Amino acid sequence: MVEKIANWLTRKPKLVAFIAVLLLIPSAIGYISTRINYDILSYLPEDLPSSQGEKLLEDPFKMAATSMLVVEDMPAGYTNSLINEIKEIPGVSNAIWISNLMGVQIPTDMIPANFRDMFFSGDATMMIIQYDHPGASDETMEAIEQVRKACNEKCFLAGFSVVIKDTRDLMDSELPMFVGLAVLMALCAMLLTLESTVLPFLFLASIGLAVIYNMGTNIFLGEISYITKAIAAVLQLGVTMDYSIFLYHRYEEERPNYEDERDAMAQAVVAAFRSLSSSCITTVAGFLALCVMRLTLGRDIGIVMAKGVVLGVATVILVLPSLVLIFDKQIAKHKHKSLMPSFDKVNSFILRHNKAIMVLFILLFIPSYYAQSHAGIYYKLDESLPRDLPSIVSNEKLKNDFDMATSHFIVLRDDLTPAEMSDIETRMEQLKGITSVVSYHKILGTGIPDFFIPDAVKDMLKQGGYQLMMVNSSYEPATDAVSGQLDEMNAILKEYDEHAMITGEGAMYRDLIDTTAVDFAVANYLSIACIFLIVAWTFKSIAIPAVLVATIELAIFLNQGLSYFTGASTAFIAPTIISCVQLGATVDYAILMTSRFQEELQSGKSRKEAIRIAADSADSSIVTSALVLFCATLGVSFVSSIDLIGDLCIMLARGALISAFVCLFIMPAVLYVCEPVFNKTTLHWRTPAPKKESRTAKALKSAAGKLPARKEQDTLPENGEAQPETVPEAEKDPERDTADV
Repeated sequence: MVEKIANWLTRKPKLVAFIAVLLLIPSAIGYISTRINYDILSYLPEDLPSSQGEKLLEDPFKMAATSMLVVEDMPAGYTNSLINEIKEIPGVSNAIWISNLMGVQIPTDMIPANFRDMFFSGDATMMIIQYDHPGASDETMEAIEQVRKACNEKCFLAGFSVVIKDTRDLMDSELPMFVGLAVLMALCAMLLTLESTVLPFLFLASIGLAVIYNMGTNIFLGEISYITKAIAAVLQLGVTMDYSIFLYHRYEEERPNYEDERDAMAQAVVAAFRSLSSSCITTVAGFLALCVMRLTLGRDIGIVMAKGVVLGVATVILVLPSLVLIFDKQIAKHKHKSLMPSFDKVNSFILRHNKAIMVLFILLFIPSYYAQSHAGIYYKLDESLPRDLPSIVSNEKLKNDFDMATSHFIVLRDDLTPAEMSDIETRMEQLKGITSVVSYHKILGTGIPDFFIPDAVKDMLKQGGYQLMMVNSSYEPATDAVSGQLDEMNAILKEYDEHAMITGEGAMYRDLIDTTAVDFAVANYLSIACIFLIVAWTFKSIAIPAVLVATIELAIFLNQGLSYFTGASTAFIAPTIISCVQLGATVDYAILMTSRFQEELQSGKSRKEAIRIAADSADSSIVTSALVLFCATLGVSFVSSIDLIGDLCIMLARGALISAFVCLFIMPAVLYVCEPVFNKTTLHWRTPAPKKESRTAKALKSAAGKLPARKEQDTLPENGEAQPETVPEAEKDPERDTADV
């Protein structure tokens, strides 16, 4: 089947290329139409109390998103006029200031202390702005933009939704630069390592098609996260580049054996298909393991990257051969000397010291595993943003002037007695780190009759059988301090209302930490198990997957462990992304080298000769692919103003080099030393599996058996001499090189 497809593709290269280009139209439409989600907290499981509380804020309280506006050194008249203007902005559901409660004409010193402390700090005052739609929605983003236009330079708009707005604007402005620089750096790497000036452009064209196909098909998901959008193209470039290099190198090997380059390419496709498909399946399995995470961000990244790998392999198998054949003359015409060094001496050194390298391989495991498991991690993603962003400046202003680093929103039953509410409020205010408590009862407790309280305030604090309490804290989200504070608050609330829920940035970040701690471990173990089983099925072996997985994990441990030794902290999502990408890249190298090792053994080569050929054939592909990923990601890390993206790209660049190092210097020695074990634990390791006889062949044999027996002389060749039966070299002595053990 593969052979038929390969022959058809190589006979119709222009048609295949035309179809590939034509598919860009629906892909571009899908790409433009796919929504981008900038709210990482929205990926939390829906059954968590913080997520359920967030839903209640949306309905019935109509507080889908909230921001705080600090107005500094401005008269009360200006602030009152401003809040009335903000109320009229589409997407704003409510705006609360002291004027909503008591009127702008009341002197500041006559305002009750609890409200004065909440709404005033020195020359600054604060108002609360509520929005109709969720914090990361397009409607809320537009509303925030309009609120900013209504304010002057002495106004500071703070809150989680505002941070999302600035993150989106920053990503939209930098993403074209990310992709452009990644492509440019990758192109430079290929021009230095490949022997043709034309070939790098063909590789990039093939991968570019796969990237656009992948991003276009995201329309069926509805939306993807901004993290996925930022890194998907770069990751796909790095993960699938080695497929292109491997196929072309195989084509170069087959070219001298055929008069027609189309036949050579068809054979290269057939020969590469097994290795590429196996590598593709393992890489896809690694990414799909993320789909089991309760944090649905894992599913988002996993599906997009799994699609990207499949489409990458598809374009390499289906489109790249056509491009190479169309431009074959140009490739040959514009050849130049490659800067790729020869690895003959390196491979000789590795084989001479194979036992020492094997010992080094084992010794590196323990410290690298310990280091990667103890590396620092941060969860509050706005820590990765530039400190001069308007939202970050405003959040700092809110924290410094009003001692509000986090706002907790508590949803309770509205039938609690005044005495119970008074007890809750008093105990909350006594907790360490709590700066203010606002509730409907708190307002009434000031002596204001119920009928004097504006409807806007009532609607904000009481709806649908629930009442809302806002508790402000001086503790930063995603810290041990706020986590302990939340535990104390929960303990108090459960004494009065066992169904009470705490939501807001602090509670959701705490749930994020708890959820990902389990998620990442499960996803990692599942990906390892899947890869083990797939490699075991591919090679029909028990020992091979164990050795390859151990080699892959060593490269991952070394990369992540460096963060521990340097004292650097990484974003919580980084270890998972890095593990998946490195796993995908390294397993490609491992399978391709192991497959070639087995292929040479089955052709009758000795163990030493087979591993040397396998290493020599894979070395250039590994170096080129790793260098491309290194250059592409390193370039992005230099220009990204978002530390999250920069840190991810630095780890990806570092991981590319470490994976290449492990595959070049450690894997050949490990494969060589473990080969006798492979021979005993692998089905048809040194001898090809017998091919199943087709139905046509069986029918012909049956028909031949029914024919009259021919005379003996009819079976002799023309010279009249019977020829001895030849035995394939590989079948003469399948254990011929056991002396190398």
